[in-house]
Amino acid sequence: MNREAFEELVLRALRALPPRFRKRLDNVEVVVKERPSQKIMAECGVESPGVLLGLYRGIPLRERGAWYGNVLPDQIIIFQRPLESMYPTKGELERRIREVLMHEIGHHFGLGEEEMEDAREET
Repeated sequence: MNREAFEELVLRALRALPPRFRKRLDNVEVVVKERPSQKIMAECGVESPGVLLGLYRGIPLRERGAWYGNVLPDQIIIFQRPLESMYPTKGELERRIREVLMHEIGHHFGLGEEEMEDAREET
């Protein structure tokens, strides 16, 4: 899939978010990268680029105080090639992009991996 078509899937996933989530993404930039760099993999403690599907970089909402302001946008990065290699059909890919996006938004809200896993089990 070319980059433009993949980015359209990511945009569709963003537009489909409930308004209560979308309005809390004011200073968040969602970007698509082909795959994680060696530097990103090292930062995340990941050895294979095919394992990392998304990444949140920024200051979670729970950790922001009165000092927060005048900062660059947080970033949610979606990695195209690892997602495409794991989910070859368009339907599977769309579903997984939504899941990865929600997972990274969870980090933006300040949820840890364990909290997100608990939330998934409740649904």
